[in-house]
Formats: sequence, structure tokens, C-alpha cells
Amino acid sequence: METIILGSTGIAATRSGFGALPIQRLSKEEAARLLVLAYEGGINFFDTANAYTDSEEKIGLALSSVRKNIFLATKTGSSTPDQFWKHLELSLTRMKTDYIDIYQFHNPASMPSDEMLSCMVKAKAQGMIRHIGVTAHRLDTALAEIESGAFETMQFPLSALSSEKDLDLVRLCKEKNMGVIGMKGLAGGLLTSAAPSMAYLRRFDNLVPIWGIQRESELQEVLELEKNPPALDEAMMARIEKDRRELAGDFCRGCGYCLPCPAGIPINNAARMPQLLRRSPYAGYLTDEWAEQMERINNCINCRACAKRCPYELDTPKLLRAALADYRQFRAEHLQK
Repeated sequence: METIILGSTGIAATRSGFGALPIQRLSKEEAARLLVLAYEGGINFFDTANAYTDSEEKIGLALSSVRKNIFLATKTGSSTPDQFWKHLELSLTRMKTDYIDIYQFHNPASMPSDEMLSCMVKAKAQGMIRHIGVTAHRLDTALAEIESGAFETMQFPLSALSSEKDLDLVRLCKEKNMGVIGMKGLAGGLLTSAAPSMAYLRRFDNLVPIWGIQRESELQEVLELEKNPPALDEAMMARIEKDRRELAGDFCRGCGYCLPCPAGIPINNAARMPQLLRRSPYAGYLTDEWAEQMERINNCINCRACAKRCPYELDTPKLLRAALADYRQFRAEHLQK
């Protein structure tokens, strides 16, 4: 599989990386099998996080025997030095390794403090990590972190829906010799094919998209596209423009940072239900079980904790109310068919 160099890190990462958030939903055996298939298919870059429950542990189970052939990136959401070192030791233990290739601050609300950056520098000096990275969901935060010069990689949501401002971020990283890791390549699952995003993002030689993979069919799609990379031609651009029209305006990416909800609302799916109903097979969302979960929106106490935690600054309670009204109408119409 073709590789690119991730900026000043010198890491020769495959043009497609494996995003390991979804494997926390699989059994250890299922996850290990999928990870091994990805490695055997040529992928050498695997991204996870301390916060992704047992994802790191599954990576250690599946890939520790080939550790020298792969690159591991993980993240810490720590806010104190003590927590930083605990997270780092735990990640090393879980993944059965004595170093992490890229250790990233996990979506900090603002530029990490000098105290926290010093922890990263010390960990690198001790050989516990090789390179220092950061992830961001907000463009203004990401740009400040890039300009700081403190990081070797930036992880940011990038897909066929990305605006020119988002792509300017990639160009700025190129100027700064920073590697870019692109998350949310399918916009949280609302894009139904990896091809448009792969074609759209492949123009940049400092960018590695990490595809959140949970099923073998998803992995095979990525591997097949890597064998025959899609061209960004007129037909592909027409498809991208269609997706952009259908997803215009505010929409939930399903990242889950809003959770947990005190009212038990499955916000990360409920808020994007209008898109899920129209962009994927909808029958599974019309069950009595899903109807009950959607009706929990009526129990919202308007604490607005979800809105405060949303990295995209969405008015989540407003989205939820609109989603419930749409769901009721859609379900009533389609159950009659």
C-alpha cells in the first residue's frame, strides 16, 4: 500500500489508517480478527485513545507480535500531570508496547498549558513516546495549536464535506511540516461511501485519513479503494456536491462528546436521526425500541450540558426537538406502507 511521510515525524504511514474507536463495540475475538486483517491487507497506522474503553487492549492483543512493523497513535484527555502519567502508563500496558509513536492531547478546549506540554516533552525524552500530537474539532482551536509550533501532528475532521477553510488547515500544516490525521472521513457515518472522501483528500501528501472500521465489509471497501484509488473527476464532484446539498446546515456528526445525558437520550444518534433515516436503510430505526428512545427527548431537562460539550457548537436541544418531530412524521408515514 502506498505510504506518505507524516510531516517532521518521518513516519511512513499508509495512505489509509485504521480508526479504532468502533472496535470497542466488538468482542475481543472479533476485534482482533479485524485488526489482523487490516494489517495483513497492508495498513500500518492505527489510531485509538485512552477513552475508547477497551480499544487499546484489543490492539495490544491483536498486533503486539508485529509491533515493529506498525505505527500506533493514541490520545490522553488528561488535565493534570498526575493524570497524564497514569494515562500514558495505562496505554503502554494495554497495547503491550514500550513506546507510542504519536501521543496526542485529546480535543483540549484550548491550547494545553505549559505544564502539560512539559509532560509530553519529558515523555518523549524518556523514549515513552516518539512524537507529540493534538486533536481538535474546532477550527479556531486547531489553528492556534498549529501556530504554536508545539506539535508534530494535527488530527482534525476532514471529509468530502470539508470547506476550503478546513482544507487551508491542511495547507498550513504542510507549510509548518506537520503531519495531518483526518478523522470523521464519513462525517460520523452520514456519508455512505469512502470513495468521495478518499478522492477528495488524496490531493494532500501530508494527510492520512483514519477510517473508523467496525465491519470486515468496511475494511474491504477501504482496501479495494487503496488498490484502485478513485479519481476526483466530474462525476465524483457531482456526487460530493449532492452530499453537501443534502447535509447543508447544522448536523450532528455522532462523535458522542455530548454524552452521558441525564435524561437517558441517545443524543449522538437521536440528533442526527433525520439524516440516518434518509441516508441509510431506515427500517431498523422504526422499531418500538427506537421509538421509545426517541421519545425520551420529551424528558429533556434543558440542562444544556450537551450543547456545552459539543465540539461543533451545535444547539443540541434544538436539534433534538426537531429530530423528534421529524421522526414521528417519518415513522407514521412509513409504517403505513
